[in-house]
Amino acid sequence: MAIKVALSGFLALLVAMGIGRFAFTPQVPLMISAGQLTLTGAGVVATCNYLGYLLGAYDAMRSGNGLEKRLWLGLWGAVVLTLFSAITHSLLAHCLLRLVIGVASGWAMVLVAAWTGDRLVQLRRPALSAAVFAGPGAGIMVSGLLALVMYRHGVNVADAWLVYGIAALVLVALISPHLPRGGALTRRGPRDAMPALTPSLRNLVWSYSLAGFGYILPATFLSQMASARFPGSETGHWVWPVFGAAGMAGIGIGILTRHRLRAGQRLALTLWAQTIGVGLMIAMPGVAGLMAGAVLTGGGFLSVVQLTLACSRRQAPDHMRYMAGLLTCGYAVGQLAGPMLSSVSSSLTGRLEPALMAAVAALALAGALAWRQP
Repeated sequence: MAIKVALSGFLALLVAMGIGRFAFTPQVPLMISAGQLTLTGAGVVATCNYLGYLLGAYDAMRSGNGLEKRLWLGLWGAVVLTLFSAITHSLLAHCLLRLVIGVASGWAMVLVAAWTGDRLVQLRRPALSAAVFAGPGAGIMVSGLLALVMYRHGVNVADAWLVYGIAALVLVALISPHLPRGGALTRRGPRDAMPALTPSLRNLVWSYSLAGFGYILPATFLSQMASARFPGSETGHWVWPVFGAAGMAGIGIGILTRHRLRAGQRLALTLWAQTIGVGLMIAMPGVAGLMAGAVLTGGGFLSVVQLTLACSRRQAPDHMRYMAGLLTCGYAVGQLAGPMLSSVSSSLTGRLEPALMAAVAALALAGALAWRQP
């Protein structure tokens, strides 16, 4: 039973996050070359997606009824809207689509985290909750490998959206029978109440918010950066699947080292590794810089999520859904600021590097705030 819960959560996050949210990243170069977006426009579309993510996470945190329906709509919404992206061409339409997909993925992230976390504790297999968060990394890797195959075969942007949507459709159809039912998520109790926000919890929220700002620029524009640096080369298309594979590997390393150091110290070290990764993207203009940045930034991406939730669980064990929602809202606010800054940077300078330098500073500070977490 525990394996079934963990696997269902893993695949749910693979679809909602890895495909629903992040298939946009390998699509950006195609959408720009097709004339649907500019680099600045891509930042605006990404901002709409992260605004939707914030709204979805906040709603999942505050609502007391219909949570299972929201989880179902979040997953199936990611499928339908990804398919609908194939017939969407204007900037405004893409903004609206990504806004709604953001709401769907916000619902899924908070509710899957709360459901699997609670259920795996009940089944006395809490360590499996870490494996659930490898799902977005697997989705990123899958979407990146699909992008590579489609690049080789000259698939256009509309057909690429259809491929992503069909892959998501198959996976959601497989896990739908295993999603929570019978009011498991809608029962209200102490887990839905607001905990006392101690200084340590406030620092954790600030750290996670800065982490969201720091990682989102490379996570959104990595494929476009590779395409711009290596036009017409297949090499750049490997960067995104490497990012996703590194995210899965980071979760694996976290599971193997879970008894070493405090969770807060491991979180801080992970954030500082991401700091180095983004710095390498700026300092090393060749493929080595992007690949090293993808490994370090991607490798910490999901571990930061898992370790942050673990820190909050230690300090507020009876408020898991509320804390998952609050932290995800903070993360989403950070993510909102990232594309806004990228749009300003690309508009004024035609480059993303000034925004990436701000991301380096944010990740370094996030690590400092996390170090003393229990």
